[in-house]
Amino acid sequence: MPKVKFIDLFAGLGGIRLGFEKSFAELGFETECVMTSEIKPYAVETLSKNFNHDYFVGDIFKVQNEKIPDFDFLLGGFPCQAFSAAGNRHGFAETRGTLFFEIERILRDKNPYGFILENVEGLVKHDLENKNDKIGRTLSTIIYKLKDELGYNVSWKVLDSIDFGLPQSRKRIFIVGTKDEKANLNVNSKQFKPLKTILENGLETIDSDFTKKLFRHFEMEDLYGKSIKDKRGGDNNIHSWDIGIKGEVSDEQIILLNKLFKERRKKHWAEKIGIDWMDGMALTLDQISTFHKNEKLKNILDDLVNKGYLRFEHPKKLVREKTENGEKKYRVYDETKPKGYNIVTGKLSFEINKILDPNDIAPTLVATDVSRLAVPDNGGLRRLTIREGLRLFGYPEWFEISVKETEAFDLLGNTVAVPVVEHVSKKLAEILLTSEYLEILKKKEEVVLVN
Repeated sequence: MPKVKFIDLFAGLGGIRLGFEKSFAELGFETECVMTSEIKPYAVETLSKNFNHDYFVGDIFKVQNEKIPDFDFLLGGFPCQAFSAAGNRHGFAETRGTLFFEIERILRDKNPYGFILENVEGLVKHDLENKNDKIGRTLSTIIYKLKDELGYNVSWKVLDSIDFGLPQSRKRIFIVGTKDEKANLNVNSKQFKPLKTILENGLETIDSDFTKKLFRHFEMEDLYGKSIKDKRGGDNNIHSWDIGIKGEVSDEQIILLNKLFKERRKKHWAEKIGIDWMDGMALTLDQISTFHKNEKLKNILDDLVNKGYLRFEHPKKLVREKTENGEKKYRVYDETKPKGYNIVTGKLSFEINKILDPNDIAPTLVATDVSRLAVPDNGGLRRLTIREGLRLFGYPEWFEISVKETEAFDLLGNTVAVPVVEHVSKKLAEILLTSEYLEILKKKEEVVLVN
């Protein structure tokens, strides 16, 4: 079988490459990566450790077309930047100056057989023209450029990693194209696996004041699937005051905090305060006294301020500022209004913000908070390991990330689910098997062998 050459742009951990190479190999193809592009130094270090690279480049903006070897497939999990609001004659947003434009100009110049592009699910409805539209102008632009201007048969689909035997729900859009037929990306058989299938066992657990307070109030099984944050979250949320993170509080203070937590969202308070409504407004002592009666209410509230559960602050007013692109909105403290009491919030305020349920799946891993996810082990709680992170994305056991943990989880939070890429790649490999382009590849191979 002839060799299929590809380039890997915005390579990250190389997950798209892994899935592509595996699926094409299973159908008898030999593959060769003729160029890799990546700018993060710790990503480059990881790629160099796990793959062979004949040609490594950095910023794709700086790579001229003539410096790119000929190839058959372009792979790219390109970052989604905002597209300009200035439309072209087709009513689409302009792509020039964005990272997609770099993909477009390479495809236009090199004219390969096909491509695989991956992005966040939000790309589907980015820059909606009408709220009932199924896709936004950004995706419409991308499809128009690939299909109508570059001549590819294009298909796209949002795929969820949970359907491919990974215990993580990670929805991503895949946009693929070939010079022949459109690929059918539908998933015929789905498989589910719980988190416990990828967890390591018997590792060192966290022994801190935080975890001690947690177990003082909850049994291990009662923590499964719980989030710890002073925001909304329903029955699956534990607030800082529920476990006395900032200091023990009385039963009445817990009742008061829970009341204030809900009341400060009610729209009638905005009218009484004289500000535009926001989700979480500072309420004065008098306003709080209308829904919580206690002669020592001020002392109770001030104690919660001193412990750090509440802030004593002015309400925030909405400021509208004219800009070149329209209007900019932001909030500032309105010092003309009396101070009130407000909940101190912050998703990343605590050592742990979610305890994963080993019998369920993990949430979508995000680089900013993956280090604050905990799993049960050895009678306690510990953070996810890098190996477990790799397994959540379907990376093989031989794959290694030897950079700092923060850098490793940054890479994991932005990578792809390898089995999903395998599914997509297999569809393209099957099309290539029956295409006329296969004969072109064979003739190229013969020329190489003769020379």
